[in-house]
Amino acid sequence: MTKAIQSIANIAHQFDAIVLDQWGVLHDGSAPYETAPACLSDLHSVGTRLAVLSNSGKRAVPNASRIASMGFAEEIFEIVMTSGEALFLDFQISSECPRKILPIERSEGDALDWAQGLDIMLSHDIEDAETILLMGLPDGMGAEAFDDVLQTALSRKLPLYCSNPDLTSPRAGGALVVSPGALAKTYEDAGGTVHLYGKPHLPIFRALEAKLNCAPDRILMVGDSLHHDIQGGANAGWKTLLIEGGIHEAELDGTGQRAQRLADVEGTPRADFTMTRLR
Repeated sequence: MTKAIQSIANIAHQFDAIVLDQWGVLHDGSAPYETAPACLSDLHSVGTRLAVLSNSGKRAVPNASRIASMGFAEEIFEIVMTSGEALFLDFQISSECPRKILPIERSEGDALDWAQGLDIMLSHDIEDAETILLMGLPDGMGAEAFDDVLQTALSRKLPLYCSNPDLTSPRAGGALVVSPGALAKTYEDAGGTVHLYGKPHLPIFRALEAKLNCAPDRILMVGDSLHHDIQGGANAGWKTLLIEGGIHEAELDGTGQRAQRLADVEGTPRADFTMTRLR
């Protein structure tokens, strides 16, 4: 049974750590949600351990800086873990990862920043690349814009590494944009080899769990995606809280009842708790 709550402070004492998604929970990509900064500052002031777990293709440090720039005090988050950071660490320690990479990025320079310190080469020629690094998609650009690149990659049997498996992402004003996970799915459905990093895949949850040194059932995952945050948190044995004002806002009503029905329809676990916005 999903329980609708009005304030996260009412349940915070039940957990040793609270882990929060970024887009759709803390901010919409351009501004923080109105009540979120004060809510988290209040939790931090009473000793609640807070962390961020984000399907961002970028590494942890730039994400921490982005969060701070939106009015969240840097010291309130004990750990910021991103799917981009997890992928970086794999490329750093593995000698088997491809070294000549064609990047697909939201903004020019994202891949160059991500690759700092790695022994790799970025190439913009799909005929020369050994793999595709899918970090982000420019806003307003659909997956079909990369049909030619994917077709050539398929013909060459190139693997694709996706550091943001989200299918959609919220933006200001309640808009949704296509996210890299949609392009990765297109490639996989066509027969391509895809390596996904981030939620809902278990390794990133276990990595953060180890850093927090908490028992799984003492961690609360707060997110706005049934398929990524709630599914992944439940698979890890964490408790979950669905923010209804994120990507599912148009389908939910703030009572928790529609959230239950939507989870059943989508084939995901039901969240333990719901609330409209983080407060």
